[in-house]
Amino acid sequence: MGKTELLITIILFNTFFLMFVVAVAIYIRNYRQRKKEYLNEIEMKNEIHQRELLATQLEIQQATMQQIGRELHDNIGQKLTLVSLYVQQMLYENKVPEASERIDQVSQIINQSLQDLRSLSKTLTDDNINQKEIVTLIQEEVDNTNSLKKCKINFEHNFNQLDLGFVHKNVLLRITQEFIQNSIKHSQCKNIFITLNTSEDILWELNIHDDGIGFDTAHTKSNGIGLTNMKNRAKIIGADFKLESQDHKGTLLNITLKKQP
Repeated sequence: MGKTELLITIILFNTFFLMFVVAVAIYIRNYRQRKKEYLNEIEMKNEIHQRELLATQLEIQQATMQQIGRELHDNIGQKLTLVSLYVQQMLYENKVPEASERIDQVSQIINQSLQDLRSLSKTLTDDNINQKEIVTLIQEEVDNTNSLKKCKINFEHNFNQLDLGFVHKNVLLRITQEFIQNSIKHSQCKNIFITLNTSEDILWELNIHDDGIGFDTAHTKSNGIGLTNMKNRAKIIGADFKLESQDHKGTLLNITLKKQP
């Protein structure tokens, strides 16, 4: 074999080897890309499944609450009404003044309990969330809390009406309630500030901030019931969840749901 032929053979071998290396590199890159896309698809499907599961749990919870409310009204309420009538009859027939006073006290307690039971039953069975705007629901919660005079709550919003379904309104209301309750119980706050706004790119953005003592998030149990509830509710609708807090600097909650393109 001449030198020219040997040189050509070497060049061809190197060319084929280089092409082989390039082909293997392209194959590995494509394999990794397909694997990444596959894992992203699996993660997305799992996330969608998790949202659907949480939404189903929320619907089941709502149905259970309505069933409990009806049971309270139809069963316990009727029994308390019957007891109230018996007590009223005892009061009418009794002739001993000392006993009459005690019977009257019992009657008042029963009637107050019956009134509280009816109010609770109505809260559980009434389709309050579907019938009212989200700003009305939050404002009612703010007014009820302010009446206790434990912490001053200020609520601001840049809209009056927003087309939200039951799940979205329920998530916003329950998260707001959870934050307010946690702040009053643990933060020693004097003020809570709530804003709910919408914009061109954002369907809604909820910000809640208290001026309490705060806490170190690094040393907070990740499975705390209150925090877990808020995170899970935000996850139901695919909203971004952010909670910041520092000792003696209060706590800030931001939940944002962007409009779908």
